[in-house]
Amino acid sequence: MAEERSRRVFLSTSAALSAATLSSTALSSTALSSTALSSTAATEELDERGPGERLSPQRPDAELRAILREIDEHRIEATVRRLAAFGTRHTLSSQTDPVRGIGAARDWIFAELAKSAERSGGRMKVESQSYLQQPAPPRIPVATTITNVVATLRGSTTPERVYVVSGHYDSRCSDPLDATKDAPGADDDASGVAVAMELARVFATRRPAATIVFAAVAGEEQGLFGARHMATLYKSAGTNVQAMFSNDIVGSSRADDGTRDPRTIRLFAEGVPTSETPAQADIRRAVGGENDSPSRQLARFVRSVAENDATGMAVRVIHRRDRYLRGGDHIPFLEQGYPAARFTEPHEDYAHQHQDVRVENGRRFGDLPEFCDFPFIARVARVNAATMWSLATAPGTPEDVRIRTNRLTNDTDLVWRPGTDPDLAGYEVVWRETTASDWTHAIKVGDTTEAKVDLSKDNVFFGVRAVGKNGRRGPVAFPTPLS
Repeated sequence: MAEERSRRVFLSTSAALSAATLSSTALSSTALSSTALSSTAATEELDERGPGERLSPQRPDAELRAILREIDEHRIEATVRRLAAFGTRHTLSSQTDPVRGIGAARDWIFAELAKSAERSGGRMKVESQSYLQQPAPPRIPVATTITNVVATLRGSTTPERVYVVSGHYDSRCSDPLDATKDAPGADDDASGVAVAMELARVFATRRPAATIVFAAVAGEEQGLFGARHMATLYKSAGTNVQAMFSNDIVGSSRADDGTRDPRTIRLFAEGVPTSETPAQADIRRAVGGENDSPSRQLARFVRSVAENDATGMAVRVIHRRDRYLRGGDHIPFLEQGYPAARFTEPHEDYAHQHQDVRVENGRRFGDLPEFCDFPFIARVARVNAATMWSLATAPGTPEDVRIRTNRLTNDTDLVWRPGTDPDLAGYEVVWRETTASDWTHAIKVGDTTEAKVDLSKDNVFFGVRAVGKNGRRGPVAFPTPLS
């Protein structure tokens, strides 16, 4: 029995040297305490199912709590009301009228983000990302200039790693081609723009390791045009976008029947990747992984860092790319192979989106600010802030994670490419039963690029995540076979 128990412990490929290797690193005692990367990692004891420790959420530290306290509900409300006051922000509306239409809204957003950038010491830059969209029936009948307003906060140590948070500032009424009638678009989607702009304001004075992009995109209601242009630009430039989150319809906790769910936000995350190739599909069918796309790993990460007392919110992950047969601005990023997901309020009231402002039989229609729940939007902003800050201050997602398959064994050999983050402390192998929806165990492996686990790859799923010297864990990477 003792011999069997000894055999079923975690074995790092550098186990014999683990104590010496870790003692020679520059990890501080605080970092060692927070990450628990020590020589004992090579002999993790079994729990009731296998090696490693039970996973627990990543609790917000003092720095993150201070950030979340700065999220200002009243500023968010003022942003939503100001955007609604432009009358319509339809993509085909006036781009030159100084008080009404999408052009006036565009210029105001740019000016507000520029104010935030002034506080950044030159680290945040604001740009208008414009292009001429040729006619694209049925919703773009004539050539139309589409402009995204983008604020980029450059990372301090790994600026090549990029995280994007967005909302769309265009709006519409009942007729998707009516560019003159009032379309205040308070919930859809001034609320999402307010989230992105508030994060830009709060983050401007801080120094995340990675780059964070705060975007207000246009053309969503006409066919995701602005986001598609943005994603294509990033792909053409070879930008390493490791996560993108769209906030679209995050303004109300009230359902159409009057019930409220003010402490929940939905997060839509696809399973089978939109950009999956036939070869990748063959591998997925052979080894599993329908529930392990990069976007699903992001969703798990969000829950681990953003469900806590500091946000006051629960994150309800929905295993779909978007709502039933519908879409949003994260989809163009998925099309380019970037991990992306969508935040949306827990229930939708369709009387207050895509509706002409009117009263019928005593019932008010229209997407007006008075139907928004501003404390709720502030809590959604905190979920986004916890997510973006945790991503941008942890190491990036491990790359080229593989499971060796050149021999048949009942254990599992994992290998991955070494990370380049200067604050990288080491790695953890995570695993779960194939029927579990989230990772349940973590095995601390230290600063290495391969590991052996005495669990069969036939019976459980594995992943690898990086750990920073500050104790923060990044998203999990799901392995593919290596012959």
